[in-house]
Amino acid sequence: MKILIINSGSSSIKYQLLDMNKKEVLTKGTIEKIGMQGAFLLNTRNDGDEVKLIGEIVDHQAGIEYLLGALISKDHGSLKSLDELDAVGHRVVHGGETFKGNVLINDKVIQKIEEVAELAPLHNPPNLKGIYAIKELMPNLAQVGVFDTAFHQTMPEYAYMYAIPYSLYKKYGLRRYGFHGTSHKYVSHRACELLKVPLNKQRIITCHLGNGASITAVKFGISVDTSMGLTPVEGMIMGTRSGDLDLGVLTFIMNKEEIGVASANTLINKHSGMLGISGVSSDMREVKEAALDGNRRAKLALKMFSYRIKKYIGAYCAAMGGMDIVVFTGGIGENDRSTRMEVCENMEFLGIKMDKERNNSVRKKEGIISSDDSLVKVIVISTNEELVIAEDTMDILRDHNLT
Repeated sequence: MKILIINSGSSSIKYQLLDMNKKEVLTKGTIEKIGMQGAFLLNTRNDGDEVKLIGEIVDHQAGIEYLLGALISKDHGSLKSLDELDAVGHRVVHGGETFKGNVLINDKVIQKIEEVAELAPLHNPPNLKGIYAIKELMPNLAQVGVFDTAFHQTMPEYAYMYAIPYSLYKKYGLRRYGFHGTSHKYVSHRACELLKVPLNKQRIITCHLGNGASITAVKFGISVDTSMGLTPVEGMIMGTRSGDLDLGVLTFIMNKEEIGVASANTLINKHSGMLGISGVSSDMREVKEAALDGNRRAKLALKMFSYRIKKYIGAYCAAMGGMDIVVFTGGIGENDRSTRMEVCENMEFLGIKMDKERNNSVRKKEGIISSDDSLVKVIVISTNEELVIAEDTMDILRDHNLT
């Protein structure tokens, strides 16, 4: 069975073609600068063949047409015909309270995704463009929506509610939803596979650290709390997002700077985080370089980043009554050994004892970095959200007898 995974952004489309019988990626690629000059498609096949196609890609439907053409290209494709495709799995960021799990997409589902788009105005509309395009080009092909928020729908009410008038929750669905669900799900399962321990008996804290970052408490296989909230702004300090912020600070700024809601939203989403603190960059690598050169604000940004993670690990350990495994994933989590060490420093009282040599030499982006006598296992795992989306797509197809 061959599943095409599509992650459609505002001006880009990321995709993977997987053979689920072999759990093998046949092709992966990206389309960039949709609707702009210099638009291109970069397609990489699993045998190393790579092609970059530059052309006019006016909208997402044109981008999907390029993508499908690349998949069946005589020289660079992985399929003889599009008839070989069994389904398309779409990443959809926000499901609100409407979607407790993943769904087979039909007109009614599309309408519901459109209705919750106001909860994620930067993400859901681009996600929908990919769905619209496939529906137009291949109307008989099964499509499945896999929601970032679905994994976190197991959180108890006391964890996801905000202390605002309950009437506003009922009216607008204002609550913590959480994101990066496919990543947290994958790495928590994968950690237990590698450690050969039962998922349903482990208390796991998963740290997805990248330009966007979130931490989740996974107790016995289900999400019981997570750092992101109604939107992806809450929680960790991120590349350009503020993370946790006293709301009084925001209203003070709006008053003093005489800015409206749109500008305030841009401030906390685009100009804050590592960029706002350091004044250097949103890229962790560039912030580190500046810190090594003696930049005080860059050093402060790095310290704040690690400290926030440490606080959440402590909080979630308390929430779960202990912890058995801590997982680092995402671009920073997988590659930044100094951040991992700083986060886990002086955590022996919680059962974490790091092995510096292992942390410095972890290979293939998977490996244990805690010492043999550490009560809590600390592990690095390379996330694989596309595989989770493909597996969830397969599950939905089976539920509807479409396999």
